[in-house]
Amino acid sequence: MSSDVRFTDFKSDKQPTWCPGCGDFGTMNGMMKALANTGNDPDNTFVVAGIGCSGKIGTYMHSYALHGVHGRALPVGTGVKLANPDLEVMVAGGDGDGYSIGAGHFIHAVRRNVDMTYVVMDNRIYGLTKGQASPTSREDFETSTTPEGPKQPPVNPLALALSAGGSFIAQSFSTDAQRHTEIVQKAIEHDGFGFVNVFSPCVTFNDVDTYDYFRDSIVDLADEDHDPTDRDAAKDKILDADKEYQGILYQNEESVPYSELHGLDSNMADIPDGAPEDAMDLVREFY
Repeated sequence: MSSDVRFTDFKSDKQPTWCPGCGDFGTMNGMMKALANTGNDPDNTFVVAGIGCSGKIGTYMHSYALHGVHGRALPVGTGVKLANPDLEVMVAGGDGDGYSIGAGHFIHAVRRNVDMTYVVMDNRIYGLTKGQASPTSREDFETSTTPEGPKQPPVNPLALALSAGGSFIAQSFSTDAQRHTEIVQKAIEHDGFGFVNVFSPCVTFNDVDTYDYFRDSIVDLADEDHDPTDRDAAKDKILDADKEYQGILYQNEESVPYSELHGLDSNMADIPDGAPEDAMDLVREFY
């Protein structure tokens, strides 16, 4: 940990190839600022990225990083954190990567409550594959593959997280730089699985869920009398389909991370020389 780190220290020398105006720029900047604000530095940070436009983020951030396969970023992040609890692990992906092919991993990562942060860039579209409906697209969202809309309700990732026992559930808007950074920072500081769904507009393929739409629609919980420690209040907000909320919807302040619960506090890379005592007896018994 260091107090001398600036967010620019997390910028790599690779130039992003995202479309100009993409919400992922703001999402990434907030992640880097939050990491610096919490005293982390590139040498103790591991970023695991999924597949999609958002999956490029590990290349654009200066840290240890792995660009995984589709929907499998969370199990990789879980393995990294359990193998080396001293690392600050941040998993990043999109709504397609996290809530479609990766939905099963998402639910189990939430309930395990491993002490890491999951930031999802939710643009309600498949951007990298040129504009198909995603799990969070509206029922009537018209695309080339759904000309009359998906005709099914969108996934509510916040509700999935709450029902799976999530201990930190939040939502932010990528262009609201100060609030977005603040929310991601709170997720990093949380003891357990910090989940942040980020409204990250796609300016190329989604002309419905735009910057103007979110600016006009977002209700900031900082301006409301909301108690994030009240699970029932969080449920009411999360299931309110008429509003787009920004802020911490739920946080269990008594959360106990997986590693602490199971006594996993050492670096698994520090393996002593030689086989464990009686290991050969086990080998002979079974082989």
